[in-house]
Amino acid sequence: MGRVKRLNKWANAHTYYPLDLIRIALGVFLFMKGVEFMSNPIEMAEVVRPFQDMPGGMILLHYIAPAHFVGGFLIVVGLLTRWAALAQLPILIGAVLTNFLGVMNTSNLVLATITLLVCIFFVFYGSGKHSADYYLKMQQ
Repeated sequence: MGRVKRLNKWANAHTYYPLDLIRIALGVFLFMKGVEFMSNPIEMAEVVRPFQDMPGGMILLHYIAPAHFVGGFLIVVGLLTRWAALAQLPILIGAVLTNFLGVMNTSNLVLATITLLVCIFFVFYGSGKHSADYYLKMQQ
């Protein structure tokens, strides 16, 4: 708990609007990917095809779209940002691995890698000073 408080103090002291814009852009991107996966289940099945023979392969189909949808919204408003970004990490690691296990698509690899790195950053950084987390913390 002390480590989280230290990280929050550091993040609040080093909060800048460009980082908030990056957090919001990440959330919007993840939200739109969730909507895209929900509206096109055939494409979603193609993305998960390299993992279908693994145990729990069907669970992936039911985890990825809602996790992107809900996690993206939470990241946009800055509510439970660390938890939402942490929930994205297994999906994004799988997205990077999909390029090596299935058909290599360089643009998808670059996009998944950048998104993974930004999510890892926000797992440690948190939501910052301009977020619902900070507002709710100040109301206590």
